[in-house]
Amino acid sequence: MDLMLSPEVLAMLFAAAAIAGFVDAIAGGGGLITIPVLLLAQVPPIQALATNKFQASSGSFTASLMVIRRGLVRVPEVRPLFIASLVGSAVGTLLVQFVNAQTLDLLIPIVLVGIALYFLLAPNAGAIERKPRLSKSLFQGTVVPGIGFYDGMFGPGTGSFFSLAGVALRGQNLVTATANAKVLNFASNIASLTVFILGGKVLWLAGAAMIAGQVIGAWSGSHAMVRGGTKLIRPMIVTVCVVMLGRYLWQKGFVAL
Repeated sequence: MDLMLSPEVLAMLFAAAAIAGFVDAIAGGGGLITIPVLLLAQVPPIQALATNKFQASSGSFTASLMVIRRGLVRVPEVRPLFIASLVGSAVGTLLVQFVNAQTLDLLIPIVLVGIALYFLLAPNAGAIERKPRLSKSLFQGTVVPGIGFYDGMFGPGTGSFFSLAGVALRGQNLVTATANAKVLNFASNIASLTVFILGGKVLWLAGAAMIAGQVIGAWSGSHAMVRGGTKLIRPMIVTVCVVMLGRYLWQKGFVAL
């Protein structure tokens, strides 16, 4: 059953989703905005996660459609990666209901720092395409489902992880890697969402309000990503990683405000 949310709260959720959709389309990490707002609206944590996946799926779908139409993603090439991300996310979403997600506590800050440092200390990373360090089959069979698994189990920064993997392991330029990340993130989102829907965890009214904002934000962010290219994507990814790390450390009591 949906919670009774006032028009003011629904408007707040709409606005938060619009901002998150813009950020997500460029660098990922929109959940940093939407999940706290859902919790602020007194939505229980598990329903907040489920509803967030519902609205995030619409944003990643909008972004995916845009980059495909712009020719930045080749559907035949990304299709097996899409399936790998979907399967990994479904497994992660199923297991998170039985496994203590706190086992990720040690890994998450290390990964966030690593992504930020990579783009800060390697200023030419993603500027041009380079020779892949990992074969397509190995990338498809390990890295993509692994990131999808992370998204299903936890989630924040998945888009940034996919972008980094494309640049560092497949030698893609940053625009191509980010465009592919939108499609792979859509796969991980819908797989996780399907599991949540089957469990009856989605708040449909709140999700509908947020979808409207997500579509607007994702459409604007996708166009900004294409126009701004590497000069926009790189600092946005670094900023998202730093903010996620700060919020994570604050939640765990390592940083006091």
